[in-house]
Amino acid sequence: MATHGDLEKGSSGVRKEAGKVPSPLYPQHEGEREWVPWIVPVFFVANITVFVITMYVNNCPVRTHDGKCIGHFLGRFAFQPLRENPLIGPSSATLTKLGALVWQKVVHEHQGWRLLSSMWLHAGVVHLVANMFSLLFIGMRLEQQFGYVRIGIVYLLSGLGGSVLSSLFIRNQISVGASGALFGLLGAMLSELLTNWTIYTNKVAAVLTLLFVIAVNLVLGILPHVNNFAHIGGFIAGFLLGFVVLMRPHFGWMERYSMPAGTACTSKKYLLYQWILMAIALALLIIGFAVGMTMLFRGANGNDSCSWCHYLTCVPTGSWKCTN
Repeated sequence: MATHGDLEKGSSGVRKEAGKVPSPLYPQHEGEREWVPWIVPVFFVANITVFVITMYVNNCPVRTHDGKCIGHFLGRFAFQPLRENPLIGPSSATLTKLGALVWQKVVHEHQGWRLLSSMWLHAGVVHLVANMFSLLFIGMRLEQQFGYVRIGIVYLLSGLGGSVLSSLFIRNQISVGASGALFGLLGAMLSELLTNWTIYTNKVAAVLTLLFVIAVNLVLGILPHVNNFAHIGGFIAGFLLGFVVLMRPHFGWMERYSMPAGTACTSKKYLLYQWILMAIALALLIIGFAVGMTMLFRGANGNDSCSWCHYLTCVPTGSWKCTN
């Protein structure tokens, strides 16, 4: 993930340059609490633990007939052959057994729990390392500024949003990974910048930089074997959640900490536009989840209502073909 720096207004009115970070996250204003991250490290450990368990259950040397597993010295933790899993990981059958997102099982076998379990599974070492690096790089700073409750909510609900949208459009492939939740954190970073507009300077540069990072990652999602619907669903959920749970007091309110003792502060803590954005985002979030879940469990196929949407996750070229 790319990073960008910005300038934030200090409590004394002096502009301070902050270090380069992957979002508009800067040192707290005077009077704001700085949290010690722990939920993101817990998510990190949980994902790695689940992957280790997945490889233990996979047991490639026993389940692969030709025995051409990668890393025989790992014993039952050896990986599937590259021709079967180029991401260096378990088989599709193992992922399905442990909770991968499979439309048929979610809708017709009433296994809705897969909408959440799939976000803790990873297709291989490459997949796991990329996602965990992004989780630490983005999530630690977010949690440091906003705390474990709000970031935990964004992460989990964004992952759910990615699973719901993915299931509406992809029926014949399994899906795993924390990418939807991670894109939710990216979306929340963008909405946090917009709703807390008054406390930042270099606003346009910050927005354009963040939009560029998001656009690049979404464009990479049109490559084959990448579930861009999970990315898009997670991003939308996280973007709306950012307006709801990441709202910060505006600059005028924070200036009270630099006023002489006994000076009355007449500024309101939050501005009207922040409340309006929060109300609209909350309504859209509730409606989106309600409609999406209803369509999913009724067996609706999103491709029937949107004939071009399949191009959002894969664009066929002379080098590869796309299949649902």
